[in-house]
Amino acid sequence: MRLIFDIAYTHIAGRARQTLVAVIGVAVGVGFSVAMAALMQGGQDDFVKQLVDTMPHVQVTDDRRAARRQPAEDVFATVAIAGLRPREDRRGIINPTAALSWLKAWVPGRLAGTLRLQGVIRYSGRDVGAAVIGIDPETEAGVSPIVGDFTQGSFAALTAGGNGIVIGDTMANRLGARMGNTVTAVSSEGLTRDFKIVGLFHTGTTARDEGEAYVILKNAQILSRRPNAINQIRIKLDDPAGAPAVARRVETEIGYKAVAWQEANEQILEALVVRNVIMYTVVAAIMLVAGFGIFNIISTITHEKARDIAIMKSLGFAEADMRRLFLLEGVAIGAAGSLVGWLIGFSLIYALSLVRFEVATTGQEMTRLPIAWSFTHYLLALGFALMSAAVAGYLPARRAARVNPVDIIRGAT
Repeated sequence: MRLIFDIAYTHIAGRARQTLVAVIGVAVGVGFSVAMAALMQGGQDDFVKQLVDTMPHVQVTDDRRAARRQPAEDVFATVAIAGLRPREDRRGIINPTAALSWLKAWVPGRLAGTLRLQGVIRYSGRDVGAAVIGIDPETEAGVSPIVGDFTQGSFAALTAGGNGIVIGDTMANRLGARMGNTVTAVSSEGLTRDFKIVGLFHTGTTARDEGEAYVILKNAQILSRRPNAINQIRIKLDDPAGAPAVARRVETEIGYKAVAWQEANEQILEALVVRNVIMYTVVAAIMLVAGFGIFNIISTITHEKARDIAIMKSLGFAEADMRRLFLLEGVAIGAAGSLVGWLIGFSLIYALSLVRFEVATTGQEMTRLPIAWSFTHYLLALGFALMSAAVAGYLPARRAARVNPVDIIRGAT
């Protein structure tokens, strides 16, 4: 076997320029493949992290997945009920205290009950439509995505006394209001209540910064004429991956619709899977193109060394040895190119990680490209490169193994 290695090395070294070109082709393919995989995987991880961080892992609402069974269906053999006008039920989640206590007993995470209602925030003759959310500041701090996004004040300021409200800075700018100003909240029931701005937040998400306002739960209940009611329970789990199982159990036990974050973003997650398939298909194509360079040099060596092959076979080398020899040469070029490609890929990833750019129209927010530093990407690129090299070396190796030494020695074509 050592002799096979020596002969393979002699063949490759004898065509140093062509070998170098093939190695560079593989290296560039591997390098850009690693960089592309790191960038795309980093973008995906960052996007999923944003989903997980900015929304509850499980959200329980006062809706139900299927219509309630009507009492008449239990008494009469009815096929269908038509023209029914159900009485409006504004109680929200029935017996919220018991539901919250039951959840706290077993849910591995944090949870908070809220009352969400649609309304209008009014100040100085300007109106902004908003979701007014009644919260308990202590429990909300454990589940809210905006806890770390306050530019002034905090949720704790709501408990300081008086009618406080926390709004986004974009809403404040639209209203022309500042910290300490008094705004008026108008509910869909037509009730109004004055609140003092005690906190401003900026999440970078327009829907939140412009369309959400937080008040004490009791004030939201008064504003909506729904005493002691909540219509949402938001849950943040220690392990977000366990959200579907928790949602199923909650929905089975208490009957209300419970949606895991994976279900809420099912189409987006499916799109990410498709994107990954496309990414790795492109990586495979790049490696296949690089394999043509290896095929070219191994074919040339096979053609030029035909007489040497004949002599080796006449000396007792088997066909398997010939296949092994030229296949080894192709894999060696692929392996050398992969190692150089790793260096190129690492350099590209490091350079991309230093790129900073503005993402806010105000020019105040800076961010970096999301990069996934994973050795798996290097191994995948290596695997694709070696596979392409093996395929590129196989055909010339098979042709070399079939050479008839008598025909070559006699000078036959």
